[in-house]
Amino acid sequence: MSNQENTSARIGVLTVSDRASAGVYEDISGQAIIDTLTDYIHSPFEVCYRVIPDEQALIEKTLIELADHEGCCLIVTTGGTGPAKRDVTPEATEAVCDRMMPGFGELMRTESLKYVPTAILSRQTAGLRQQTLIVNLPGKPKAIRQCLDAVFPAIPYCIDLMEGPYLQCDEDVISVFRPKS
Repeated sequence: MSNQENTSARIGVLTVSDRASAGVYEDISGQAIIDTLTDYIHSPFEVCYRVIPDEQALIEKTLIELADHEGCCLIVTTGGTGPAKRDVTPEATEAVCDRMMPGFGELMRTESLKYVPTAILSRQTAGLRQQTLIVNLPGKPKAIRQCLDAVFPAIPYCIDLMEGPYLQCDEDVISVFRPKS
């Protein structure tokens, strides 16, 4: 187990949407992330939640704030991963990360292809900024759960390897992988 087993985790949830940030509609995607993480994680964690427009500089600034100043071990974004001109979340993520984790995007697209042929249009990715894992998810709540179900089994161990807080998960809901000691 991690040497920070008793540390409460801080998890960033970032919705990137012009319309949700302007109040045109409710941010159901960010809430879907929070609900899913609440289902998965049993250890104490605090959500640092933000809703911002599709502006690359603002996305970068917010990711840096959540990682460096809020101390989030995990940041999960939703929105801005498609081919539209204003979809720049992957570019902002790559700009602030020290190392990219392409397997996350590959697995999420593979999982999404089971449901929709347009999954190949998605540009989800993930990367590491110091001791923070940043994961970009699609914008639809149903796809959020499908993608998190696919990649979350590796997330607690990734955070362990970065010496972050130990995420204790509900094995009846999500089976996470940690090597046997």
